[in-house]
Amino acid sequence: MITEKDKAFLRYWEENRDFENTFKRKLSGGLPMAILFGLPIILLIVVIRIFLPDWYMKISSTSSGMFFTAVVAMIVVVFFYAYFRMQYKWEMNEQLYQELKSKENKSINKTNIH
Repeated sequence: MITEKDKAFLRYWEENRDFENTFKRKLSGGLPMAILFGLPIILLIVVIRIFLPDWYMKISSTSSGMFFTAVVAMIVVVFFYAYFRMQYKWEMNEQLYQELKSKENKSINKTNIH
C-alpha cells in the first residue's frame, strides 16, 4: 500500500523530474554545499599566501604560479562536487520514483484481480 507521503512524492517527481535533470539546476542546486566544502580550503591557501609569504615559500619550494594553480584546481573541484552531488541526488530520487511506481502498479493490479 502506498502512503500519502509516497503519493505526494510521486506527484512532485512527475512534475519536476525534467526540471531537476538540467545541468544548470544541478550546478546551482549543488553549489552551496560545494562552496561549504571548498571555501575553507581556498581561504586557507589565500590567507597563508597573503599573511605568511616567507613561510609559505620556505616550506613549499614551489613557484608563485603554483599558488594560482592550486586555487583554480580547488575551484574546479567545487564545481565538480556541486554537479555530481546533485546528479547522485537526482538518481536516488529517480530510483525511489521507479520503485514507488512499481509498487503502486502492483497494488492496482491486485485490487483489479479481486
